[in-house]
Amino acid sequence: MNQWAYVVGAYALTFLGTAALCFGCWRSMRRAETAAQKLSDKS
Repeated sequence: MNQWAYVVGAYALTFLGTAALCFGCWRSMRRAETAAQKLSDKS
């Protein structure tokens, strides 16, 4: 087995980790926007 399998695996792991982090941040942002909207609607 040559080193390219490890290189591709490392890039894939980095890409998946970055995508998961971005998705989690996006969901958190949407939750915060919804909470802020509910607060402004109460006024």
